Amino acid sequence: MARDDDKNYIITIDGPAGSGKSTTAKEVARRLGFLHLDSGAMYRAATLLVLHKGLESAPTDSLVRAIAQAEIELDYSDNVLRVLLNATDVTQKIRGPEVTAAIAPVAANPKIRHILVAKQRNIAHNTNVVAEGRDMGTVVFPDADLKIFMIASIAERAERRYNELAAKGIKVDFDGLMNEIGERDRNDSNRLFSPLKRAADAVELDTTGKTIEEQVQFVICKAMECGVPIPA
Repeated sequence: MARDDDKNYIITIDGPAGSGKSTTAKEVARRLGFLHLDSGAMYRAATLLVLHKGLESAPTDSLVRAIAQAEIELDYSDNVLRVLLNATDVTQKIRGPEVTAAIAPVAANPKIRHILVAKQRNIAHNTNVVAEGRDMGTVVFPDADLKIFMIASIAERAERRYNELAAKGIKVDFDGLMNEIGERDRNDSNRLFSPLKRAADAVELDTTGKTIEEQVQFVICKAMECGVPIPA
């Protein structure tokens, strides 16, 4: 593919929870000078809103209306991602176990996904992006220049999540975390609207036992093969 300096490039990185999407996408975006679009953060912010407003059992229309009216923003000031919910920084709160436990029905709601997909596409308009999530390559950006689908064993993904939470002072049961991740996989893969699945033209990357640097280099090499401009 010939390089086109006027073209906007999109790289998508999809995969289940804990497969390494976020860390790898963030670093690939940094090295390429692209915008990192963390779609999962947006769904977590929507879930946090639902929890704060006590809407877990509310009628679907009420829940969707609350999210549609909310301002969910990804702020990249100083190259650091901050997630803003109605102008309040919720970057840390959305990573808590209570949000993780409640996100599945929010993420599976087609009306909520419609709202957030529109915002994700708006963020990527006229911008080079590395977008990570679960349906970036299949639904949100089906014409992306490069699609990566990450996988990893449940045990390794649970260990990564456990260490991440421990570093923040959050204690969780490891076996319970493994069960939670397995249930999340089933929910994400079996939902009717935008299920987690590998796009037909995506390149699979098994991150089990791989370092972040190995993952990043894999994506960048594939990006070069697709004609994505790589900074000197």
